[in-house]
Amino acid sequence: MIPAEFEYKRASSVQDVVALMQEFGDDAKLLAGGMSLLPMLKLRLSEPKVIIDLGRVSEMLGIRQEGGDVVIGAMTTHYDVLSSPVLQKLVPLIPETARNIGDPQVRNRGTIGGSLAHCDPGADLPGAMIAAGARIKAVGPNGERLIEAEDLFVDMLTTSLEPSEFISEIRIPVFGPNQGSAYEKFAQPASRFSIAGAAVLVTVENGQFTTARVGLTGAAAAAVRLPEVEAALIGESVQSIAAAAEKAAEGWYPNSDIHAGEEYRQHLAKVMVRRALQLAATVAQGQGQNRFALT
Repeated sequence: MIPAEFEYKRASSVQDVVALMQEFGDDAKLLAGGMSLLPMLKLRLSEPKVIIDLGRVSEMLGIRQEGGDVVIGAMTTHYDVLSSPVLQKLVPLIPETARNIGDPQVRNRGTIGGSLAHCDPGADLPGAMIAAGARIKAVGPNGERLIEAEDLFVDMLTTSLEPSEFISEIRIPVFGPNQGSAYEKFAQPASRFSIAGAAVLVTVENGQFTTARVGLTGAAAAAVRLPEVEAALIGESVQSIAAAAEKAAEGWYPNSDIHAGEEYRQHLAKVMVRRALQLAATVAQGQGQNRFALT
């Protein structure tokens, strides 16, 4: 189908985006990579009067280390994320997750900020952002604020961003010694969206878990943190992984659709969490390494 008629605006800076969003309000939609917005426009599921193109906003591009954080501009593509030596070295969970997104065409056009703001239940990055302890910078007419990743994802296609706010960058703490991370997912074979995916970041010292963060994506209406799994790991040995993973079905309500029912998604959550924890614990103990091969 052909999209409904709209007016096109090209933003040149972050403040330009703020001004345009104030001017057009609910009549406007932001265009990042377009991987989600363009299909919605063509199907006329969305009919904005104005499209604001973010493609020329250089402030929202690039990857850099800033103190104890790695900062990723919201307009950075998935391919640039997965191929970044800085991210591979300092926060390897994020490029590992990015390489699982869609196909080469999607990875080359889709953006990290667009994916997070769209909040698709099957998106890969939200769970990884929760596990990595990321903070998302939101910008709007009232200034800037940092949102903890676990507080950003509210419901299906719904975030805690205000209507006049947008994501400008993502800040992720640099991983420390004795830490390991992993992302495991069961993918829908055609779209490669996650039916259930688990992202984990753990610290293992003397064979015991001292910290743990676990994010689940694909299985619920939005990505969620799994505190029950985390609590079952802290202070326990690596032999506790299987028992802790059994708690992965607790504290959230599963989706049910043509791809998987509620019980199957709960089962998959346990399996993906167990696999991710096993790999992350191996990495944390120096017995394995993260996976970066392009596929």
